[in-house]
Amino acid sequence: MEDRPTDREAYIHQVLSAYRQTPGTTGTIRRPDRLLAAQLYARGVPLPIVENALVLAASRRLLRPTEASPLGTIRSLAYFVPVVDEVLQLTVSQDYFRYLRSKIAGLPSNASHSRPSR
Repeated sequence: MEDRPTDREAYIHQVLSAYRQTPGTTGTIRRPDRLLAAQLYARGVPLPIVENALVLAASRRLLRPTEASPLGTIRSLAYFVPVVDEVLQLTVSQDYFRYLRSKIAGLPSNASHSRPSR
């Protein structure tokens, strides 16, 4: 996977597609989400960084203690901006993000885009 697609529209499409598929989101794309994806492209944020930030934030939300209060649905790509900035600073192996992907892929809530109520 290359760090930055040469085509702005392809980058935006890939970011929005990854966001739409992230557990805990509404799965709906709005104009502000599209504008933010364009801003991430303009900032030169590599696509794998954005994807890793989505995985990291989703795993933090999904891999919580079962007795914890349920969290609301994420309604905006903007929710992930602080995590994108955090991932930009991390020096973690890609293996860690592969591990997180495998953890959240096996959760039942992954299919519904939100954490089930307990």
